[in-house]
Amino acid sequence: MNRSLRPAGAALAIVALALPGGIGAQEQAVVATQPSAETMSAEPDLPQSLDGAPIALMLDLGSGRVLFSREADRRFMPASLTKIMTLYTAFEMIEEGSLSLKQRLPVRDETFREWSGKGSTMFVPRGAAISVDTLLHAIDTVSANDGCVVLAEGAAGSVEAFTDLMNAKARELGMNDSHFNTPNGWMDEGRTYTSARDLATLAQAIITRHPDFYARYFSQPSFSYNGITQNNRNPILGYVDGADGLKTGFTNEAGYGFVGSAERDGRRLVMVLGGTESGRARKQIARDFVDWGFENWSALRLYGAGQNVASVPVQGGAESKVMLKVERSVFATAPRGASADASVRVRFLGPTEAPIAEGERIASLVIETADGKTSSVPLVAAEAVPAANWWQRLRNGLVGLVT
Repeated sequence: MNRSLRPAGAALAIVALALPGGIGAQEQAVVATQPSAETMSAEPDLPQSLDGAPIALMLDLGSGRVLFSREADRRFMPASLTKIMTLYTAFEMIEEGSLSLKQRLPVRDETFREWSGKGSTMFVPRGAAISVDTLLHAIDTVSANDGCVVLAEGAAGSVEAFTDLMNAKARELGMNDSHFNTPNGWMDEGRTYTSARDLATLAQAIITRHPDFYARYFSQPSFSYNGITQNNRNPILGYVDGADGLKTGFTNEAGYGFVGSAERDGRRLVMVLGGTESGRARKQIARDFVDWGFENWSALRLYGAGQNVASVPVQGGAESKVMLKVERSVFATAPRGASADASVRVRFLGPTEAPIAEGERIASLVIETADGKTSSVPLVAAEAVPAANWWQRLRNGLVGLVT
């Protein structure tokens, strides 16, 4: 299995390994080295303001490394952070063809009576028909409770049917500590809950799988509708370099929460905060936290976005192998001043069975830095591999006998 797996700008030593822990599991390894610092640095000191966040998590998407974690798996009420799941579900429905941006959804009289002016609102008029595009803008930018219900009822037929879709999508993403009972996070005696780790997973899914929607809906400074203009509530948007999403949440039950992201020089961080005492505290913590992530951690670029990494065997396919690529730029992340040495392994369960769709997640790129910390990012199929026809099956069988 000697293959040239060449991260950009790094010297390579190539090794082939057998991965313990499962029949058919395989691993390919590459060591990417840069000049080492003479001494290892301890993890950076945290900003003092972070003491005000009972729940906090920071994830570097480029390496998959968690830079900080406090109560990341503790379940809590997300309030309007629920709407990130609502948006993701809508994005998935649009991609699947069951919803379209131009589609106009009606405001039912019952919905108007219940949600008119209730909490954060886009001020939907009675009897209006509103485009999905407008609703998505309103839900993220001004946290429209009424817009969420109009979207849920129009897209799925009822709030209950839409929340069923939300929970199904959450399960697909592996959000095992989450359940959604409403599309807007309105107080429901704790039936809606999530965790910081699940919210980071969700943010990563939106940014990676729906980059065009992320750019369109999460970075608007304001929203105007029905003669009313409201500003985006995101506390880092327009204040922190590279900040471009996601959203805030608040109820008396949940306190003040935030999921945010920023990108600098191709490196993207996601943060989650929960349970802060005030909007002012949340704002300060969020700004300090994201700056801490960029300023106190260095990142060695290993692969550029879309770069091919390795090929792995395919069983029953028109081709015997499939090339894997990274979805976005990949980095090795370490405390600033620490050794930049890193090892990279491609981990997969093989052979992979055809058919394989282009962009399908096939394997993981495991990154180990010199301080012994490991993290991983997904690898996807760079091309589709259909199931083999009879001739291709015969050919593959003959090749297998020879090799």
